[in-house]
Amino acid sequence: MTGRKILIVDDESAIRDMLRVALEMAEYQVMEASNAQDAHGLIIDEKPDLILLDWMMPGTSGIELARRLKRDEVTSGTPIIMLTAKGEEDNKIQGLEVGADDYITKPFSPRELVARLKAVLRRADPQINSAPITVQGLCLDPASHRVTINNQSVDMGPTEYRLLEFFLTHQERAYTRSQLLDHVWGGNVYVEERTVDVHIRRLRKALTVDGHEDLIQTVRGTGYRFSTRIEA
Repeated sequence: MTGRKILIVDDESAIRDMLRVALEMAEYQVMEASNAQDAHGLIIDEKPDLILLDWMMPGTSGIELARRLKRDEVTSGTPIIMLTAKGEEDNKIQGLEVGADDYITKPFSPRELVARLKAVLRRADPQINSAPITVQGLCLDPASHRVTINNQSVDMGPTEYRLLEFFLTHQERAYTRSQLLDHVWGGNVYVEERTVDVHIRRLRKALTVDGHEDLIQTVRGTGYRFSTRIEA
């Protein structure tokens, strides 16, 4: 297995079946959704490495879903390949303008699709996402799943780790408790918003080494943010 997760979004089951077989033969992990709503939930929860997205679907179209994903900074970096029967140049331009990374017109061969998919994944440079993130001596290493402060190991639970990882990759922006629940816990997990407060307290406690708990700031009337700027 490559370990890469690919989400297929297409309302035609025969197309999904064909794509799933081709991708599984190429040793990718495959997820499927038949509409934009289900797809968005999977994207938030499972964080696929790439999305194969059909243009024409009942309800919310693929192009609208792509536009929504690219506007959200949490999902904007996820590569998208548009799959469509629309071959006109204007349609292709429209797909690329909303942020699609590639555009394949039906019918296509599974071998072509896999080759294009590999090219898009290479351009996305997965190693960037596994590079350690360091801020003022606080270091989170996604590859080893370790957190240190000034080379001192920091113990924390899995939820606190995910919270910290989210904050480190989305610095200097305030997030509501609801947004944190969506992005850290997942869109299909139903827990109370006060749960966020509990885990924020635990995260701050874990970061007390050399005063790093102050990096997690409370934003009155909104929620929380990660910031290196001292609030007056």
